Amino acid sequence: MMRRTSAPGDFELAWFKSSYSSNGNEGDCVEIATALGTTHVRDSKSRPGPQLTFGDDAWTRFVPYVAGR
Repeated sequence: MMRRTSAPGDFELAWFKSSYSSNGNEGDCVEIATALGTTHVRDSKSRPGPQLTFGDDAWTRFVPYVAGR
């Protein structure tokens, strides 16, 4: 999901946390945002910090790998 910003052609990602994440102030969470053909990942404790971007194929392979750990 993407939200349009004020500049034409400029988009803001809509970030969300897993329902498995804590709701307290522990800050131990990963946030995800999806866009056409990509999934973006960031640390909720450092929102302006680095982000990872996965293509659809890489994300599809990555999720079952980490879920099995």
